[in-house]
Amino acid sequence: MAVSEISRCTYHVFLSFRGEDTRKSFTDHLYTALVHLGIRTFRDDEEIERGNNIKDEIEKAILHHSKISIVVFSKNYAASTWCLNELVMILEHKKSSKHIVLPVFYDVDPSQVKNQTGSYAEAFTQHEQNFESMVQRWRNALKEVADIGGMVLQDRHESQFIQDIVKEVQNKLHLISLYFPPYLVGIDPLVTQINQWLEQDGANKVGIANICGIGGIGKTTIAKVVYNQNIPRFESFSLLAHVRETSQDCNGLVRLQRQLISDILKGKSYKIYNIDNGINKIKEIVRCRRVLLVLDDVDELEKIRKLMGTQIPFHPGSKIIITSRNRCLLNAHFISIMFDLEASTSCGGLSKLFEVKELASSELLQLFNWYAFGHNSVLESSMAYARSLVKHCGGLPLALQVLGSSLSSKSVSSWKSALEKLEEIPDSKIQEILRISYDSLEDDHDKNLLLDVVCLFIGKDRDYTTTILDGCDYC
Repeated sequence: MAVSEISRCTYHVFLSFRGEDTRKSFTDHLYTALVHLGIRTFRDDEEIERGNNIKDEIEKAILHHSKISIVVFSKNYAASTWCLNELVMILEHKKSSKHIVLPVFYDVDPSQVKNQTGSYAEAFTQHEQNFESMVQRWRNALKEVADIGGMVLQDRHESQFIQDIVKEVQNKLHLISLYFPPYLVGIDPLVTQINQWLEQDGANKVGIANICGIGGIGKTTIAKVVYNQNIPRFESFSLLAHVRETSQDCNGLVRLQRQLISDILKGKSYKIYNIDNGINKIKEIVRCRRVLLVLDDVDELEKIRKLMGTQIPFHPGSKIIITSRNRCLLNAHFISIMFDLEASTSCGGLSKLFEVKELASSELLQLFNWYAFGHNSVLESSMAYARSLVKHCGGLPLALQVLGSSLSSKSVSSWKSALEKLEEIPDSKIQEILRISYDSLEDDHDKNLLLDVVCLFIGKDRDYTTTILDGCDYC
């Protein structure tokens, strides 16, 4: 399937399901996973404008505006004549086009769908009485779709099942997107803000944004979600991960330059012998195409200057997103040095700051539960331990991921033991995550200040603490 064919479609995926069975559970989670990866997905409750004819809108979505139909078969799917008619329409369209059908057997076996046994037999007993003229077409459609070969839940965790479906869709569409953690909580509002900036800033304006926050707070994850959702809008795109760490390695900057050039040139290799050679090539290729560039974990502006040079002639409409622990990273002086304003024709408001805040306590607990249990419906006997364990993670999603995953499938006694150990000896992996922000402090003065606050002022009033530190000439 050519990329140009995909880009002409309004949607990549049409999602067909029985609302009463899975709308607020499995199908909602699948829809969210697809959208977060930039896969444009149609589902009737969100995509149909009020007042429009629902049948006509769905028919248009299937026949003209999507490349793949995902059909979610649940226990009561066959009870819905709407779903059965929709399935007939999807399969008829498949016969006359390149439309792809991906059956998903959520809590039923393919043989039950094919042979109409169990709950499907019960549904057809009713249909025989009320819709005799359509029954054979529906039976044939169910037999046909069951023979296609699809995705079956079986004994897998639901979360892993969704990830497998998403990967299959990506493979069928030949879409390139970045991996991020399977459980995302509380990021949608900020992702929406960044997407609005990308859209409203205008097609002819160059812009740069800083996604800032403490280490482990989720900056990179948010940048990846935004990247995945917006790459179809740009001619070329690249995400350079771990800029701070990689640039410190021998020839690290040259490796980053090679990746950037290869990404923008769609995989074409280009020999770079030194940093200056790379800078010249980067300036040459960003001049003639709209690019989306993400620079992950930038600790100082000098790294960007060494990577890309100065007076970079970005093509109008290009956008640059930086993730950093430093909220003051972008400044007017840097902007004037970095951008060739004349060559870029218009630089709009140019810089934008997006700060990642800590998750609410309920969101932290929800995220922990997803990693520890694979769902958010937790027994009260485990909830007390979960709340206590979450407190040891410093409000950081990355720390929650490490601790939750380590306790997955463990007994309550194991949880109790882990909690007692954490209260005495902090988990080494969590310590590494929490240390990220400490190591990023610029000098010993700031590091000593942080250590004094941690040792002496935890739980104290902020104004009281500031007054004491001012008196000690710390601030």
